[in-house]
Amino acid sequence: MQRRNYTLVTEFMLTGLTDIPELQIFLFVMFIAVYAITLVGNLGVIALIRLCPQIHTPMYFFLSHLSFLDICYSSSVTPKLLTDLLKEKKLISSAGCFTQLYFYAGFATTECYLLAVMAYDRYVAICSPLLYLVIMSLRKRIYLIAVSYAAGFTNALIHTVAASRLSFCGLNTIDHFYCEGPPLFALSCSDVSLNELLMFVCVAFNWVSTMLTIIVSYTCILITILKISSSKSRQKAFSTCTSHLIVIIIFFGGFCIMYGRPSSRQTHNLDKVVSLFYIVVTPMLNPMIYSLRNTEVRNAFNKFLGRSVFQHM
Repeated sequence: MQRRNYTLVTEFMLTGLTDIPELQIFLFVMFIAVYAITLVGNLGVIALIRLCPQIHTPMYFFLSHLSFLDICYSSSVTPKLLTDLLKEKKLISSAGCFTQLYFYAGFATTECYLLAVMAYDRYVAICSPLLYLVIMSLRKRIYLIAVSYAAGFTNALIHTVAASRLSFCGLNTIDHFYCEGPPLFALSCSDVSLNELLMFVCVAFNWVSTMLTIIVSYTCILITILKISSSKSRQKAFSTCTSHLIVIIIFFGGFCIMYGRPSSRQTHNLDKVVSLFYIVVTPMLNPMIYSLRNTEVRNAFNKFLGRSVFQHM
């Protein structure tokens, strides 16, 4: 098809979730409630960890960064989604589209690496408890966090630069509710084979490297737990990992569904549903999972609440 006479695209139109006005209002109310819970829950976890000395340990240092990332990568998409639910035309500029792509990919990929770091942290805590605080020193923790952010935003920069070099000279409707790579590539009038190759290589590398770290760490943890003679001690050791395992299953489950299927079997509606759960719902669930299943977090919250009430009285 000849596209050289087409006007260059300077903005894109998102299809959004639905065109039904009544359903849009319902979704707006529901998602703004979910987003508010996400912000309050994750900010609450960060504040609690900062203010309670009894949980100033490496595990909760990483948990506070997980909550920060949940806020960031949800906020890279959700506010735009909410405003678009109230608009008839869901427009986004080219610069805004690439900016959204960069920050979403950066924060989401960083969270993949942080979950792998947290698995390594649990491995050290259970397999080398006497050396835990020595191995997971503040310097080591900062280094692991810095590596996670560097990996995440290097990945995002690769995809964003490659996407920004594409030509868009005709169709400008992205069949999604945010700027995602594959729907954006489908609109390009230039060769996208390099973008697709980079997407495949980077996703495969990120998934294999993080999942390998998680699998090896939890294999060692399981072997160590099985060697413990006391059933009560085994249960206590395993309970420190359950919250993290649940978060891993939810996060990487969505990751695999979004990027692990062949392109020939991908459907736009399924992609939207999975993306919605991955971006909007999962960041809300994480603080609930850690709060409800973690005894130390609940005890710290009760102590902090009791101390605040006492000081107020």
